This record gives sequence, C-alpha cells and structure tokens, in this order.
Amino acid sequence: MRNALIQIEDRLVHSMFIPDIILGVNRGGLIPGVYLSHRLNRPHEALDVRLRDHRTESDLDVLYRHVSRGSKILIIDDINDSGATFDHIAENCIYDSNIRYAAVINNRPSAFEVNYHGYEIDKSVEDRWVVFPWEEWDK
Repeated sequence: MRNALIQIEDRLVHSMFIPDIILGVNRGGLIPGVYLSHRLNRPHEALDVRLRDHRTESDLDVLYRHVSRGSKILIIDDINDSGATFDHIAENCIYDSNIRYAAVINNRPSAFEVNYHGYEIDKSVEDRWVVFPWEEWDK
C-alpha cells in the first residue's frame, strides 16, 4: 500500500495540485489520508460517508466548510470499486474545481473516475474482493 500512496503523491506533485486539506473517507480512507497528510505536510480530517459497512447518514459538513473557504481538497478512499461512495460525495456537493478524488486502488470499470490512484484493477476480468491490511483481523 505504501507504494500506491507514493504513486498518488507523485501524481499530485506532477499535476501541481497540492491540497490544503486531505479528507479521508470513513473508514477505509482514513489510514491512506493520514499517511498522505504526513507525506505532504497537510492537515487531515475524516469525511463520514459509509455506504457499505455500518451504514449511517452521511455527514458532509467538513467538506462544505472547506469548500466555503476556497480550500483545495483531496478526498481519498481505499478503493474506487463501483464508484458509489465518490459519486455520493460529488452529487451532494456543488461542483468545485478545487476538489480532487483519489483511491489507493481504482477499479477500471467504476462508474466514477478518480483523479489519482495508486493501483488499478479490472473486476470485470477478475472479480475478487480486495482486503486491505487495516481490515485483516485474526478471528
């Protein structure tokens, strides 16, 4: 995962988009968000959107607050699988050219196109479940 996050960092730098704030999508995007926060020396906050596990109503207040300030915002999650999470965020926020999206792993057939990703997979070719290191638990 470290290599994927370094690739995202390199792509951010080469695109000349250095965010003012990094918003990690709760829960899978929190560890990647904190990692990039340290690498880029930028603050990190949690964006509470949970469409799969522990479904709750989304709380996008942190996003709205930073949009109203004119901040350059990077929203990161662990995987862009179907695109539902990123699409939900984008649909509930006014369009803002200062918002960019990143995923550690991008599923090529996803309905949502992220700006940055570390690795790319194609679940239409090989449909497998991705388990991240922070999700592995000895039960």
